[in-house]
Amino acid sequence: MSPRLFYRTLAFAEAVTWTLLIVGLLMKYVWAPGELGDLAVRIGGSIHGFVFLAYAGTALIVGLNQRWGIPLIAGAVATAVVPYATIPFDLWADRTGRLNGEWRREATDDPRDRSWIDRLLRWLLTHPVLLIVLFVVALVVIFSVLLIIGPPGGGDE
Repeated sequence: MSPRLFYRTLAFAEAVTWTLLIVGLLMKYVWAPGELGDLAVRIGGSIHGFVFLAYAGTALIVGLNQRWGIPLIAGAVATAVVPYATIPFDLWADRTGRLNGEWRREATDDPRDRSWIDRLLRWLLTHPVLLIVLFVVALVVIFSVLLIIGPPGGGDE
């Protein structure tokens, strides 16, 4: 899977999960107040939260691979906070060539390839199973910690 396809898939998924969350909120506050609405928000919110974290990790990995600057990586992650904003950002990044190219698995003459983060990224990219396992474990750990902390805005109880 290319960096372009990986990023675009998660950007689209993040936008789709916004729809799940918004429908859940509408159920809770408009269409079906009570237990059914609460359940809809819990399900939609959980899915959206997990995909949000996956998108943020994807933006970081793809951004590092594509040599985006920190402000652009942070901007990509920030678009996930606004409903559906990952879509126009994704279209812009694709149109301007920021998603072009393959995974950088080998060093080049570029001085940036000597940084520790680039060396680590290349090493992980040459060990894709380990990268995937670490990515999923990190997502699960962060998601679990956030579940323990509680929902944004606190609980209703």
